[in-house]
Amino acid sequence: MSRYAAAKPYVLPESLAELDGPTTGSVTLPRHIDWGPRYVYDLADEADFRLMYERVIRETQTRDDLKTYLRTTPLREVWRDLFLPAPVRAAWEARFPELRESSKTAAA
Repeated sequence: MSRYAAAKPYVLPESLAELDGPTTGSVTLPRHIDWGPRYVYDLADEADFRLMYERVIRETQTRDDLKTYLRTTPLREVWRDLFLPAPVRAAWEARFPELRESSKTAAA
């Protein structure tokens, strides 16, 4: 694990129920979340969808961004497939044990 991933403060929502982001269409993330070349995420493409969720979870600085770009049910569905630093995964699963449980259920 990188020192950056271990030291970075991660933002979490108060509850998963407040996540009300899009599930269809295309999304271009703001520069403070996705600072690389402009990229349009096609939410119908599973790889794009997961990549967008990974970037938002890892890089957001506000709960409003989480609410804007993530949605509860799809997050539960893809949680175990997201490539996340151990500290952020641990923080989310500590606050929302149902994510860990949904991952176990999906893996069974």
